[in-house]
Amino acid sequence: MATAIDGLKPELVWKYFAAIAKIPRCSKNEAAMTKYVLGTAAALGLEAKADKFGSVVVKKPASPGHESARTLVLQGHLDMVCEKNKDKVHDFSRDPIELVRKGNMLMADGTTLGADNGIAVATNLAIMEDRAVTHGPLEFLFTIDEETGLTGAGNLEPGFVSGTTLLNLDSEEEGVLYVGCSGGRDTVASWKLNTEAASPKSMPAVVRVAGLKGGHSGLEIDKGRGNAIKILNRVLIVLSELGARLSSIEGGNKHNAIPREAEALISIPQKRWDEALAAVAGMNDVVKAELDSVEPDLAVTVEKAGTKKAKVVKKGFQRRLQQTIAGLPHGVIKMSADIPGLVETSTNVAVIHTTKKAITLATSQRSSVASEISEICQAVEAVFDLGGAEVERSDGYPGWKPNLDSPILALAKSTYAGLNGKEPEVKAIHAGLECGIIGEKYPGMDMISFGPTMEGVHSPDEKLHIDTVDRFWKYLLAILNNVR
Repeated sequence: MATAIDGLKPELVWKYFAAIAKIPRCSKNEAAMTKYVLGTAAALGLEAKADKFGSVVVKKPASPGHESARTLVLQGHLDMVCEKNKDKVHDFSRDPIELVRKGNMLMADGTTLGADNGIAVATNLAIMEDRAVTHGPLEFLFTIDEETGLTGAGNLEPGFVSGTTLLNLDSEEEGVLYVGCSGGRDTVASWKLNTEAASPKSMPAVVRVAGLKGGHSGLEIDKGRGNAIKILNRVLIVLSELGARLSSIEGGNKHNAIPREAEALISIPQKRWDEALAAVAGMNDVVKAELDSVEPDLAVTVEKAGTKKAKVVKKGFQRRLQQTIAGLPHGVIKMSADIPGLVETSTNVAVIHTTKKAITLATSQRSSVASEISEICQAVEAVFDLGGAEVERSDGYPGWKPNLDSPILALAKSTYAGLNGKEPEVKAIHAGLECGIIGEKYPGMDMISFGPTMEGVHSPDEKLHIDTVDRFWKYLLAILNNVR
């Protein structure tokens, strides 16, 4: 039976990509992947070890005649962002990713594809197996939990790798060499719930925002895409004027993804139901007009809930919560004055969740300038303080300062020019690559980051451009051959 990868080149890369698509590897649940990498290394007769967190390093000796070359570290992360469309039935703890091929695009059926960073893992496994590749001494570094905490890189021990030159294979634009990245922190607010019975003359209803593209909160933050939590809050403010009372609110799934969907359970006075329908329809028209060119599938809806009446939060708290969400900044805060087109500082209103006891709201801040991370975190925290929330702050992760005099950058540029007859672009990225942490753990590590082209990572719209994988493979092998 034909599969989505039939006939694709290079065969070894796609063989491993299909294999790991069957292995559960959501962030913080990568044990099966750790076992798989160690098992593959053992089957290939290669030295390998895992640390207590689950990160793995595999060593492959140099090809004959290349023993004196510097040791290269090829690095990618084992975990993936696990997102699915609301109507998709999929259990990420056991169900395989269903690969779908449409022309030059590889994607998944209703879920994230996991090409971020499965393509790096598959590439490293292929090089581990391929005895025809010419290279110096290699170390393959597979880290865990990149997507939700960078904890694999953050817990690397001294000496876990010995190489001092690193190729990070976790970028998403062919023909671009990345030499710097942003650092980031999370700022999370929580409010204790204070509820009361809903009016007997009210009816429960669900307000939904759906159909947004979402995407990576760093890479897509400048695309002008809608934020489901912010949009939902605007609708709730309008409905509050009709007497609507809030019971619960949910939106977003990951701190590093722009929320695509959000919904709230509310109680609406029965006599104002028709007004509520008209108000939601009006807000749907408003936000669609604002975002039509970037969010053509956006839909704001309300419907009667098939549930018993739930308790509602006190009016004062409801107002504070809505004012807080309305006051929170979201999106690009500052563009770089030094690198054209680079977002320097941003913030993402990411996840809101209601439990029996509290409502929590998670946000994430990014910047390539450490002082600007502090400033935007202070601004977000100030809004939370004014809204009466308790605030928690993560330690965050460091950025990666560009080194345009990097030896591996010079080699990678000349190799690319030799293959393609033109220079690659050299950029910094508004996202948290593990290079920042690895550079802090191993001072003096010479690093670049590159990869094939992907779109819509961190969302079920994730796509991998098939033709770029073969070119990425050939480029990487040329670099390995040229290292001295």
